[in-house]
Amino acid sequence: MGLIADILIPGNDAAGPCLALTAPISFWGGVDPKTGDIIDARHPQRGRNIAGTVLALPGTIGSSSASAVLLELVHAGRAPAAILMDTPDAILLLGLVVAREMGWETPPALRLSATAQQSLDGKRLLVSSQGAITTE
Repeated sequence: MGLIADILIPGNDAAGPCLALTAPISFWGGVDPKTGDIIDARHPQRGRNIAGTVLALPGTIGSSSASAVLLELVHAGRAPAAILMDTPDAILLLGLVVAREMGWETPPALRLSATAQQSLDGKRLLVSSQGAITTE
């Protein structure tokens, strides 16, 4: 199975298990920036950890602090290996831009429909720097 996603924030090739969330999430108050655990008590994937995953986001719940949480995840080494977004969230993606400007290795971010994301859940994925997504 191979898909091509639109590159939002470029990065190196990445690999990891796909964690396709079933509901939008707010990084501020929804993800622990030190561990990568989903901590929002109302989120269906509460208790799951996003570190090293290909994190598929069907949507985000905005907060101007989301970029800071993602920046902290990158700095702590607990960021996803790659991020797939149904709709780009400029505030969240700003965290990756800032991390890159600071010289930190950042995960790529790509646009892929929520429908396609769900079909990848649980599979180990390879995400190329060109936007190709394949299963291992």
